[in-house]
Amino acid sequence: MSSATHLARTAFPEREDRAPSAADAWALGLLSSLRRRLAPPAAREVARLAGRLAEQGPHLRALDDAALLTHLRAIAPAAVRELQIPALREALVAVAELSRRALGLLPYPTQLFGAMTLLRGQLAEMQTGEGKTLTAGLAACLAGLAGLPVHVVTVNDYLAGRDANKNRALFRQAGLTVGVVAHGVERDERVRAYACDITYCTNKELVFDYLRDRVAMGGRASTAQLRARRLVGGPRGRPEQPVLRGLHFAIVDEADSIFIDEARTPLILAVQAGEVDHAAAHAQALAIVGAFERDLHYQINEARRELHMTDAGRTALTAATAGLGAPWAATHQREHLGTQALRALHMFLRDEQYLVDAEGKVQIIDEYTGRVLPGRTWEQGLHQMIEAKEGVELSQQTTTQARITYQRFFCRYLRLSGMSGTAREMAPEFASVFRLATVAIPTHRPSARISLVPRLLPDEAAKWAAVADFVAERHRTGQPVLVGTRSVLSSERLGALLEARGLPHKVLNARQDAVEASIVAEAGRRGAITVATNMAGRGTDIALGDGVRELGGICVVLTEYHESPRIDRQLVGRCARQGDPGTAIAIVALDDELLRQHGGHEARLLGWAQASGAPSVGRLLQRTRAAAQGRAERMHARTRRETMRQDHQLDRMTAFSGDPT
Repeated sequence: MSSATHLARTAFPEREDRAPSAADAWALGLLSSLRRRLAPPAAREVARLAGRLAEQGPHLRALDDAALLTHLRAIAPAAVRELQIPALREALVAVAELSRRALGLLPYPTQLFGAMTLLRGQLAEMQTGEGKTLTAGLAACLAGLAGLPVHVVTVNDYLAGRDANKNRALFRQAGLTVGVVAHGVERDERVRAYACDITYCTNKELVFDYLRDRVAMGGRASTAQLRARRLVGGPRGRPEQPVLRGLHFAIVDEADSIFIDEARTPLILAVQAGEVDHAAAHAQALAIVGAFERDLHYQINEARRELHMTDAGRTALTAATAGLGAPWAATHQREHLGTQALRALHMFLRDEQYLVDAEGKVQIIDEYTGRVLPGRTWEQGLHQMIEAKEGVELSQQTTTQARITYQRFFCRYLRLSGMSGTAREMAPEFASVFRLATVAIPTHRPSARISLVPRLLPDEAAKWAAVADFVAERHRTGQPVLVGTRSVLSSERLGALLEARGLPHKVLNARQDAVEASIVAEAGRRGAITVATNMAGRGTDIALGDGVRELGGICVVLTEYHESPRIDRQLVGRCARQGDPGTAIAIVALDDELLRQHGGHEARLLGWAQASGAPSVGRLLQRTRAAAQGRAERMHARTRRETMRQDHQLDRMTAFSGDPT
């Protein structure tokens, strides 16, 4: 069934979700690579748009507001709906003038090219600091003028509200309405926000609203069915209206984070189902398996984050629980409780995968952003097992109503586009899964970043001492320093070390997410020291303070390589924005997680070279890093494919195609 047919048949426009075959995925990835190589240079289109700006600018400035808006409304449908390139260039130049009047900002030609890329249903790789907020606003404005409902999707509530407010005057000037959906917003307000021409929302809130609509409608429903339900009531006997009005056009900011990093785990819509059965068994399980020995009773694959109980472990568990009664008498329940207890003890660590907040609630930390994921819980009793481990009140058990992966959900948009500062590594997957071509947007000004030779230390203790020494050295010159860490625990450990040395600093992690903007705003001031998790790696602008440019700009210190090189680049991208100066250095250790889990024989060779004082350690470190990250990325890609395959398989098994799953 074509998307056009489906659009005509239902009152909720969306594309049919079909699993690509392995051959299709391979062909699409290859085609994407060929298109990138054969595509005309982006600089040519940027120059053409710059010429149009210079040529048509005086004429457009001479128009009054009403005439300019009439002109835009006349050309927007052909430019956006039919993607006529001459009309699209003309519309972009006109919306640039609208931006100048409404926001006092005349977009750069590179931003206009970025907006063109979005409107063409492609993924724009724009470097950090190149103005993605305005770029998305320009594209959303033109799409809204063409009559397309637009969802601008961001990774957290702060960015959704901030970006909507930054572009609000532009949308108002164009006669468009804008809404914001954030965590905690009531249903009626969500309906109003999604009814606006342009809606800013987070990926999580958007997907769960979609799932709730699917559950309420009993799956996809026709126009007649929806009208009948509004008159006589929905499945619960009351008139119901979907929160969303279809999946028309999405602009996804930080697309690699949403499409790739978060795609390994499906989103599950669950409802509370009462108190946990056999709550006391959780504490019993933790006490029993706490005495188990690794490799004898259980095995852990750290790279794949998998834990399996051995035959010896199952035998020991059976012996230890003999006579305890339910639920230990049943083999399946006994082994499930034992395995979850082992996972809670050895694979989910406080201040790394989760934290316990001031109210005694276990809150999951997003490993890619470093932020708390409010309202999210682990499934199959793992969350309650971690709560028992921490000695806090157990939350209620839940029952799954619907589930879907981000990859399956976003494939359902009739038109999809995205932005990211780090996309080129994943271009084949964007092409094969989402049919999105990746286009590199030139920078407005050349980069002035200085990358120092990375430093390798023998162990974690030596690394933190070296980081503290380096920070103290830069602090003496007055240069602001931003230190990136992988976890809450690491950030606080380094913070304590800096405090012991008398170095004034601020720590930014999931505990301080409420004051993130204020901490980041001060990170570029003279003498500032900021220790941050990946929260400082996305969507935040760090302005240089007085005299900081002369000191070399911000110095970014990477203290551990991540499994994805994109996350490393995001952190480094905090400095040297828009032609500003900046410095970046990596100070890492041989026992860091990436090298330990994925380093292979290259890591062993690196250890030998480091111990012997070989002069080529820096080059060998870079090769080892690339090999380790390549292994990790391939492993995660297999996980994403398997997750999507399972999701489609579950869909077929339930014969509920296109519904909540």
